[in-house]
Amino acid sequence: MNRYDTSSSERLATSVCRRTFLSRTGVGVGAAALASLINRQADAARLAGNPPGTTSALRREPRIKRVIFLCMAGGPSHLETFDYKPELERLSGKPMPESYTQGQPIAQLQGQQLVCQGPLTKFRQFGESGQWISDFLPWHQKLADKICVVKSMVTEQINHDPAHTFMNTGTAISGRPSMGSWITYGLGSEGDDLPGFVVLTSVGGRNPQPIAARQWSAGFLPSRYQGVEFNSSGEPVHYVNAPPGVELAQQRELVNEIQQLNEHRQRTNWDPELETRVAAYEMAFRMQTSVPELMRFDDEPQSILDMYGAKPGDGSFASNCLLARRLVERGVRFIHLYHRGWDHHGDLVKYMNVCCSLTDQATWALVTDLAQRGLLDDTLIVWGGEFGRTPMFQGKGGIGRDHHIKGFSMWLAGGGVRGGMTYGATDDLGYNAVENVVHIRDLHATMLHMLGLDPFRFTVKSQGLDMRLIGVEPARIVREILT
Repeated sequence: MNRYDTSSSERLATSVCRRTFLSRTGVGVGAAALASLINRQADAARLAGNPPGTTSALRREPRIKRVIFLCMAGGPSHLETFDYKPELERLSGKPMPESYTQGQPIAQLQGQQLVCQGPLTKFRQFGESGQWISDFLPWHQKLADKICVVKSMVTEQINHDPAHTFMNTGTAISGRPSMGSWITYGLGSEGDDLPGFVVLTSVGGRNPQPIAARQWSAGFLPSRYQGVEFNSSGEPVHYVNAPPGVELAQQRELVNEIQQLNEHRQRTNWDPELETRVAAYEMAFRMQTSVPELMRFDDEPQSILDMYGAKPGDGSFASNCLLARRLVERGVRFIHLYHRGWDHHGDLVKYMNVCCSLTDQATWALVTDLAQRGLLDDTLIVWGGEFGRTPMFQGKGGIGRDHHIKGFSMWLAGGGVRGGMTYGATDDLGYNAVENVVHIRDLHATMLHMLGLDPFRFTVKSQGLDMRLIGVEPARIVREILT
């Protein structure tokens, strides 16, 4: 047999083997294809359904259904709000002991002479719990027995933007999902005509820091879980309303046609982002009727408007707080309010008065209003900034304080939280958290736990890694503050 014949025989044998394989495994290949199709359909149903993203094994009995996060963007001073330090008051004007600051991260005071700055207002104790609250916050003083003040918070980023990123995503690396996206991915929304994750912003105070949309990004999660920013004044959501001359019935017909085309595409080439587009068209259509009704406050009695200090359409923190209550009533899962203006490097007394006058009463009203309506029992409210402020004087433009990450205060209130409790402590000068330290990751873990999600097992595969909101570093559920 020549060389050519040998090659032909080998080709024939290979061909027979392939035919035999395909004929004998046809059922198996078909079953595999069917399984793949079913998995795609199941994934599509999972993304379209409620709740998506988690398995029943991750679920626990939830203490709460939703979260309102009140972010005082810029970093409010814990030393002028909740953390009274008599020793710092005694040392005010004297050199800061080097034992506290040597080798420590300081944002803008690096290399300068460091001088102790005592509290710039009076502190008093309030409520049966005796919470220390400053005179800058007279309305918070009424909440003394409803809030749990955590005085031992720490974070890892000392400048605003990365600190916000760390607070919102658990890492300083841009592009990771925000906590609101994690939560809506895991639990979905209770409503079907509003997004599960809504963002509201207001401005007032010194040097309002910009807040980038990536702070409420879905990161590597399907983009349908990103936060939706509602404008506090003007058109609530851009590009939702139908163009002039287009009636609702016409809009419905157009959306239906687009949905059918997208669904046809999904049957041949399933794509989670196409699912996002399908959901976005449907949600946008529903929001054409739900959002205008939501944003109109004409069904609110004047007594409620006065309670919050809200004026419809003014874009204020007060109006946003009232809107947050209305969003809660409509089943929104995560509501993030930013008030930009707490960057008090100078003129601290002036701008503390400004910021507190804009936020203090409305915060009290939100907690009180939710409690009166029975909604606080299954709502968690978190108040705080991306970091705190130094115990040292900063003199640009008057008395102020620099950024500080080693110890600051936040508070929590609502379902499952021990009201009237002080947890943790900083040292005598308010520099280092020294007792029951609570890291941002611990806050995230506690929040997920309260929502009924296991923070240690709630993972999403991305780039070959099992990603978690709490990251890979040690984190704990702060059970001591829970009922």
